[in-house]
Amino acid sequence: MNLLAAAASIGLILIILWDAFEVIILPRRVTRKFRLTRFFYRSTWKPWRALGRQMAAGNRRELFLSFYGPVSLILLLGIWACGLILGFAFLHLSIRTMMKLPDGEATFFSYLYFSGSTFFTLGLGDVVPQTRLGRGLTIVEAGMGLGFLAIVIGYLPVLYQAFSRRELNISLLDARAGSPSTAAELLRRHFDGEQFEELGAFLREWERWAAELLESHLSYPVLAYYRSQHSNQSWLSALTTILDASSLVVVGVDGTPARQAQLTFAMARHAVADLAHVFNTVPHPPVPDRLPATELDRVRRNLASRGISLHDGAAAAEKLNVLRRMYEPYVNALSEHLLMPLPAWEVESAAADNWQTSAWERVAKVTTDHF
Repeated sequence: MNLLAAAASIGLILIILWDAFEVIILPRRVTRKFRLTRFFYRSTWKPWRALGRQMAAGNRRELFLSFYGPVSLILLLGIWACGLILGFAFLHLSIRTMMKLPDGEATFFSYLYFSGSTFFTLGLGDVVPQTRLGRGLTIVEAGMGLGFLAIVIGYLPVLYQAFSRRELNISLLDARAGSPSTAAELLRRHFDGEQFEELGAFLREWERWAAELLESHLSYPVLAYYRSQHSNQSWLSALTTILDASSLVVVGVDGTPARQAQLTFAMARHAVADLAHVFNTVPHPPVPDRLPATELDRVRRNLASRGISLHDGAAAAEKLNVLRRMYEPYVNALSEHLLMPLPAWEVESAAADNWQTSAWERVAKVTTDHF
């Protein structure tokens, strides 16, 4: 018996089990620096992202990047399974488990074959351990394999339910803030010429959405790599739009629910700050500035043309800058890491919303006045 090899094999098994426990079962952020899963995602996302950067921004790039989330999850589950199988194979080899074989002497590949068939509970019976310790390990591995498969089967529906809940509000944002969404368009589409319709309820709903996003993406960070259905939408873009719009309301837009905007801003900012910490993206402001003075003036003029008054003056501009500095460095760092572009503050040019187009036709542009 090789005690050192046996200890190393047990260590490999425990590392994988603990890593799977933290990823699948533990419902909170893990701050430990060395993690198998963290190393896996850092080493695989960088080359995948580098290939994506070689493609022109658009549908083709988004399609390529959208494969990473599901593919990485399958690869991670496969690595866990292979690691456990290898761990038990080396453990049998280190303790020299006597095996009843159809022919020949037991080799490492014999132990590996036996470990794999045991882990997946195949029960072929062509290779059988002949010692008590070997039989005990066989029972442990078979139970572990069955439990592993059961946990994975239960894990996938939870993951995709969280993804579906996230995407629901992003799809609803299409008609409420444009495609891609912008803060100025969001305010215009909630203004009926006299008052802001349902803006308070809308911001309250997005406050809850930001809280659910924080909870689900801290527990299952792989969800951050899952892209939205349309190339001009993303969870990061939607969250940034809500932060932009909440900032404008807090600075001062007559007739808007400023208190609810403050609550929504706080929750959304909490989400981006914590997620930036999870992905270890160092916050830094965007270059060039997302909202230079000329662009802010354009936003004010366009809003004023629809009867929406955004407070002006040095105090209002400084207050807006303070709010932007609280979240823009974080969303910019996440944007560069995930290759998810940030939204503009104002619509660059007239474009059809996603609901106005399909694979067969593009309907006439319908303005908000027709709703």
